[in-house]
Amino acid sequence: MNTTTRLKLSLMMFLEFFIWGAWFVTLGTFLGSNLKASGSESAAVFSTQSWGAIIAPFIIGLIADRYFNAEKILGILHLVGAFLMYQMYQSDDIGSFYIYVLSYMILYMPTLALVNSVAFNQMKNPEKEFPNIRVWGTIGWILAGLSISFLFHWDSAEAITQGLLKNTFILAGIAALILGIFSFSLPKTPPKVANTDKVKIGDLLGFDALRLLKDRNFAIFFVSSILICIPLAFYYQNAHPFLTDVGMENPTGKMAIGQVSEALFLLLIPVFFVRFGFKVTILVGMFAWAVRYALFAYGNANDLSFMLIIGIALHGICYDFFFVAGQIYTNSKAGEKYKSAAQGLITLATYGVGMLIGFMVAGWITDNYKTFEGKINWEMVWIIPAGIALIVFTLFAIFFNEKNKTDIKPI
Repeated sequence: MNTTTRLKLSLMMFLEFFIWGAWFVTLGTFLGSNLKASGSESAAVFSTQSWGAIIAPFIIGLIADRYFNAEKILGILHLVGAFLMYQMYQSDDIGSFYIYVLSYMILYMPTLALVNSVAFNQMKNPEKEFPNIRVWGTIGWILAGLSISFLFHWDSAEAITQGLLKNTFILAGIAALILGIFSFSLPKTPPKVANTDKVKIGDLLGFDALRLLKDRNFAIFFVSSILICIPLAFYYQNAHPFLTDVGMENPTGKMAIGQVSEALFLLLIPVFFVRFGFKVTILVGMFAWAVRYALFAYGNANDLSFMLIIGIALHGICYDFFFVAGQIYTNSKAGEKYKSAAQGLITLATYGVGMLIGFMVAGWITDNYKTFEGKINWEMVWIIPAGIALIVFTLFAIFFNEKNKTDIKPI
């Protein structure tokens, strides 16, 4: 890969995740402060991410893989996304906002696969080259959070009261506009499937990979992936409102510590795989979810803010040691024929089904666990997902049987 292509792909990843980090982190606080949304209404808005993940395979399979270059579709989706971001900025009620955010997520979630497709198409050795490109996405997310807190100060208590948090949609929209235009200059990535081939719904959703569930260990991993996404949804939906509510300064910028941690622990995954195997690696990730939520619950209850920072910093272990490790495991077990189908199936299970359930549960708990003063009982809001994560951890530890720590063979 030449230097120009490397720079283009790095900038593509940077903007892709800058866009997401520029508005999604503060979304929960925006919904409560600007639109006065209830827990269940916030859950419905966050669930649009899951609906986008469920619908994404159809867009990729029916359009991107058959008719048009991936980079061109990427550009069009982001240009339309920039318009929808402006409409979200203009919205002043939860009803209209929901329509725009649902439309946006249906268009944005497929771009996560498209940027990977554009990048992989230029690589001869993806295992070595991709992490160096993908890390720029994490840097983009980090800089988005730092900009909101330390450059624009939109997440300060005064700014939130003034309704300035909605400016995050303008920031994301500008980045989407830039990426939309820039995408047309990316390396050409033509369709991989002949448009004369018969379209099968099972192929789009990765149903061919269902045969992997005949393997007991993979089936346990699959179910665990769905269940662990229930506590994950609590973090996406409640972390920023929680940190804002307890008075943490610059919460968006400090939540970027999680992405710094993500970048660092990404480098440790190969070491853990070789030395401890997949089972131990993924168990560490699961246990980290329980620990982080316990830190949120008791750090807040005892006014120990350093525990909240540690909880944020655990994001790298939580995400990398479960999701990234799980993607590597799935890729290895699927074999050449079912790699794409297997990854699609796991994405559908996690970001689709698992987090959809998780957002609904998080919204219900947020609405129903209140203090006598009518405020959210944050201690209970965090203890419940901690308990769920601990249960999933225990079940996986008991039933997943890894015979050889370093030998993962296709099923």
